[in-house]
Amino acid sequence: MKKLHEIYQSCIEACFKCATECEHCATACLTEADVQNRQKCIQLCLDCVQLCLSSSQLMARGSTYSKALCQLCADVCDACATECARFEDDHCKRCAEACRQCATECRKMAS
Repeated sequence: MKKLHEIYQSCIEACFKCATECEHCATACLTEADVQNRQKCIQLCLDCVQLCLSSSQLMARGSTYSKALCQLCADVCDACATECARFEDDHCKRCAEACRQCATECRKMAS
């Protein structure tokens, strides 16, 4: 019989990838010339990092709150992807893609 962390492995991996890309994106955005225009992007990336890491931790331990947190994570990932897509640089593009993939995986897990 599979353990919960094995059942949720694709979602856990998507959350870790998203957290990594969001952390990189927020840091890179801080060095951009138009950093003032990226405040919402940076904030969403940081929120996304926290939710992705928390979601993966709850899934790994089989928490009964995993589904609820994953639903919230998916919503924030969608918002982050939308915001990052406004910018043309590679770090924002990679972040938006990772956020979209994570949102998809989190919604599958939460359903």
